[in-house]
Amino acid sequence: MLNKKISGLYAITPDQAIDFDLIKQILIQYRPSLIQYRRKINDLAIKLDEATQLRQLCSEHNTLFIINDDINLAQKVQADGVHLGKQDGTIKQAKQQLGANAIIGVSCYDNLDLAFQAQQQGASYVAFGALFKSSTKPDAPCCPLDVVTQAKERLNIPIVGIGGVNFNNQQQALNAGCDAVAMIDALFKQ
Repeated sequence: MLNKKISGLYAITPDQAIDFDLIKQILIQYRPSLIQYRRKINDLAIKLDEATQLRQLCSEHNTLFIINDDINLAQKVQADGVHLGKQDGTIKQAKQQLGANAIIGVSCYDNLDLAFQAQQQGASYVAFGALFKSSTKPDAPCCPLDVVTQAKERLNIPIVGIGGVNFNNQQQALNAGCDAVAMIDALFKQ
């Protein structure tokens, strides 16, 4: 696995066909420490093809590559890890399938207890959000920045802030205690 930390910019692909030229541009211009492949279609062949190409691109640019929700796909393309939401399997399952060194991220929404549980179970990082109004998930519950600050005081794994984060408000998230900030629209809908 790459010797990179979960910090700074965390790019998440929009739920649409991958624009590889745009991804290359983002990798060169913004140098995200991670890219997460997030695609909600059921066509496994498309997902496998896109994830394989993204994996290669991330390797070329020394960027960690994470798959959203799908432990099996992460295993197939030898991703650096997986990001798990409420219904996406357990940290234990992910580690068994992907290996002890895999990066396992967990969505904690606005729930500190979920974050503490995730840390105890071996998560590599936790994500809190939506920190700001999000056009990707407009109905997502809001996570106040003070939740991040409380988590930072008590967790020893990285914290990722997500939801409506852009270049204008990212510093607020970082100041609150986020180690990394996840962006979708701010990067892909320029």
